[in-house]
Amino acid sequence: MAASQALTLPLGAALDAFHAHLAGERRLANRTLEAYRRDLDGFAEFLGLHLGCEPALGDLAGLRASDFRAWMADRRRGGLSARSLARELSAVRTFFGYIQRRWQIENAALSLIEGPKFSRSKPKPVSEDAARELIAETGQRDGRDWVQARDSAILLLLYGCGLRISEALELKGRDHPLGETLRVTGKGNKTRIVPVLPAVHEACARYAELCPFDLEPDTALFRGVRGGALGPRSVQALMTDLRGRLGLAASATPHALRHAFATHLLAHGGDLRAIQELLGHASLSTTQVYADVETQRLMSVYDQAHPRARRG
Repeated sequence: MAASQALTLPLGAALDAFHAHLAGERRLANRTLEAYRRDLDGFAEFLGLHLGCEPALGDLAGLRASDFRAWMADRRRGGLSARSLARELSAVRTFFGYIQRRWQIENAALSLIEGPKFSRSKPKPVSEDAARELIAETGQRDGRDWVQARDSAILLLLYGCGLRISEALELKGRDHPLGETLRVTGKGNKTRIVPVLPAVHEACARYAELCPFDLEPDTALFRGVRGGALGPRSVQALMTDLRGRLGLAASATPHALRHAFATHLLAHGGDLRAIQELLGHASLSTTQVYADVETQRLMSVYDQAHPRARRG
């Protein structure tokens, strides 16, 4: 389709093409696709009311900075947080980049828009002692031996390999037995190689030995009590139970074990670039927050322990 013809293309049709691009070519995760669709559908709905008609791509090319600011103001009046609005603005920028590449439709006004300011929350890793206690406590819960072994194996994958819940639960029967390394496909279809500690290998092997279901190559490695693939809610419920038993804060979530993986590596001399690769972060700035957390922890220890730290 020529650029002149694309000007009359309805916004809805362009959004459908964009979502197909994200799913087919970029192969984004389902949750990410849903977020893009939700954010951009909201933007399209606002434009329809703001312009008084169903928008076409030609209307997008003619939007002024004041139009984008009106959309942002409308979203904030609707109760949207600054963090969520920044995410929606990022989705809009990505969409405009797509229509520029595909149909040569540009809008310079969007570059004049500044995103909302907000403070980024710091990761809240569990301590080394808490990580050990969480994993040990899984073996003390009432239940079947294979379920306890499964739970221990999953928590060790999160803490020992730095996996996300989704990455651990996407492992298949073909991944067993684990080798010295594990190939993981994470966010943005980004593949990374992580080392497998002996403790992780042993825990997964024990689970596979006790599991009453056939771990066929194309089926989920981790199973629920009825034999189906284990879901993330079960792992979240496990952590809720464990932190209640151990008296840990509500921040002791499954993802806190991944945070702990990174923070504890840094605390013991790990290289930030290497940790970036192990976590699968596209940008070093994303990994840098773990260095900030460790610096804050060290300063807290200094303030509490050094005899002259609190001098007036």
